[in-house]
Amino acid sequence: MNVGIFIFHDIEVLDLGGPFEVFSVATRVKARLDPASPPPFNVFTIGETTAPIHARGGLIVTPAFSFTDHPPIDLLIIPGGIVSAELKKENIIHWITTTSAKAKLTASVCTGSFLLAQAGLLTGKRATTHWSDIEEMKSLFPKVTVEDQVRFIDQGHIITSAGISAGIDMSLHLVSRLQSESLAIATARQMDYRWIRDSHDTLNHTS
Repeated sequence: MNVGIFIFHDIEVLDLGGPFEVFSVATRVKARLDPASPPPFNVFTIGETTAPIHARGGLIVTPAFSFTDHPPIDLLIIPGGIVSAELKKENIIHWITTTSAKAKLTASVCTGSFLLAQAGLLTGKRATTHWSDIEEMKSLFPKVTVEDQVRFIDQGHIITSAGISAGIDMSLHLVSRLQSESLAIATARQMDYRWIRDSHDTLNHTS
């Protein structure tokens, strides 16, 4: 399954790194547990172009592919970060819309849900985002039912997660959904990560 992660300037590092690690580790764990089985996930990054991306905190990441040359995507992941510039770029919103239509699943982490909403993918659906952006999302996208105090929301074709580390929980949920719960558990163990498996088991946070 091809897992394509869209990256852009001012992306939140763990919004990218969390899902990337989950799906790549799941593939390594599956190879160890069942050497005869095909790799479950092929994970890669996509940028508007292949020019280096400057993530938040100064990390520089070079996309593996651009909008014009990436492989077919089965699972599209839209991370968050500072998305105000991307929300105004019609070509990016168009790419998200058309790519999601071809993909089996589309997921967002943190404020990546704003991009999904801008593309019309969350209209009439339940969704979540980073706790500090809940009210802004409600204001900007009144046709989306925005929920707080959840780690992730699975709406079938569309899955959204809360802020930053919640993308890891959502990605492990997707490994469980797409492969098996046992592989997701083994992946979390390999990552030395305490998986919050209940989407409503959210951490307390203060402003």
